[in-house]
Amino acid sequence: MILCTAIFSGCEKDDFCTKDPVTPKLVLRFYDANDRNQLKKAERLSIWAAGKDTIPTYRSVALDSVAIPLNTTTIETVYHLKINDFDGNLASNETATFTIQYTPEEEFVSRSCGFRVIFNDVGFSTDTSWIQDFTPALLTTIDNQSTAHVQIFH
Repeated sequence: MILCTAIFSGCEKDDFCTKDPVTPKLVLRFYDANDRNQLKKAERLSIWAAGKDTIPTYRSVALDSVAIPLNTTTIETVYHLKINDFDGNLASNETATFTIQYTPEEEFVSRSCGFRVIFNDVGFSTDTSWIQDFTPALLTTIDNQSTAHVQIFH
């Protein structure tokens, strides 16, 4: 008991990470291209980074938004997003390539929490597959994941 008291009383407040030093993910939100205010699920969505396997948590699900990580050691991340609509018994796999370019910056959180990465000068581009449009084309910074960063219309 005395040993525990001595250990914890010797710690400064900054010795425990009380902040959330999480590197933010890119949040995509899906909308109906015909009614741009209406959310629209991306049916049976699969997502994978170029040269990587499918991200398992995004396979065979119907979501209207997803949060995906950006590569903190490069200036570009390329994702493939595949939807799979059923027409009777036939499935039509449609794959779009979504490219994100940015400048990663390490941000000091605290001595106990360390660093996180934020993304500056973020630009987006896509092929003209099932993604009919998206906004915005440019963002100044991605420093949190509390709201959607990109609206995708399909």
